Amino acid sequence: MPDDELLSSGEFSRRSRLSPKALRLYEQQGLLVPDDVDAANRYRRYRAERLHDARLIVWLRRLDMPLAEVAGVLAAPAAERAGLVAAYWNATEARFAAQRHLAGHVRDLMSDHQGGYAMSHTVLTREVPAQLVLTEQRHVTPEELPGWIGAAMGRLYSAAAGATVAPAFVVYHGEVNHDSDGPVEVCVPIDPAAADDVHAPTRTEPAHREAYARITKAQVAFPQILSAFEAVAQWLQEQDLPSTAAPREVYFTDFMAAGPDDEVCDIAYPM
Repeated sequence: MPDDELLSSGEFSRRSRLSPKALRLYEQQGLLVPDDVDAANRYRRYRAERLHDARLIVWLRRLDMPLAEVAGVLAAPAAERAGLVAAYWNATEARFAAQRHLAGHVRDLMSDHQGGYAMSHTVLTREVPAQLVLTEQRHVTPEELPGWIGAAMGRLYSAAAGATVAPAFVVYHGEVNHDSDGPVEVCVPIDPAAADDVHAPTRTEPAHREAYARITKAQVAFPQILSAFEAVAQWLQEQDLPSTAAPREVYFTDFMAAGPDDEVCDIAYPM
C-alpha cells in the first residue's frame, strides 16, 4: 500500500483501531489532523503513512500518557521518541512508588499503629532565638515544590552575600497537596547588622521553643517525610502542648552533598 494513499476516516479508523470519536478528539488536539478535507461534504481523509503515528497514539494512551505528552512524542524526531517514552515511564514508576508508600502511611493512620510514628522518630525540644530572615513565599503544587524550594534557597543565599547565621528553613503556612497550594515560605537567617546590605524581603521570626525530629536525606522524599511530621504532631498531642505556629523543615547541612543515610533536616513545630 503506497504511503501517499488517502484513506477515508472510516477506513483509517478501522486500520488504526481508533474510534471515530477518538479521531475527532485527536484532530481537535492537533495530534492527527486530516491530510485532506473535502470542501463540499467535509469528508476527512488521511495518508496511509499516518497509520504509524495513529497506532503509536493507541499504545501511548494505554500507558495513560497525557495528550500533551503524546503530542511531544509525535513532534519529536524518530530517534528521540524512545527516550521520551522511557523518561515518562520512569517518572510514572517513581510516582507509583511514592503512592505505594503513601498508601501504607494511610493504612497505618487507619489501623492500630497510633504509636508507630512517635516510636519511629525521636522527638526533642530546643529554644530558638529571634531571627532576622530573608524570605520568599509562594503558592506551589506538590510537583513544583522541590524545584521551587531549591531555587528559592539559591536566590536567598545569593542575596545574603555570606551574612547567613543559622540554617535555612521552609515554613508550611498551608497544606501542599492536590487540593491545596500552601503557601510555602523559604527563610534564610542573616546577621541583622548586614540587613542594609541585602536586597531581598526580610521579616523577624519570633523566638520560640520547638519540638523536632531529625531525618535523613532519604526520609525527606515525599511521602516518607509525612511520618516525621506525624511523629512530632503526635508527640505534641501526647504532651498536651499546642503548636503555636506553622510547621517547618530546617535544613542544617549541604543537602546536595549529603548521602541518602546522612541526617540533613529537622521537622519542627513551634510550641
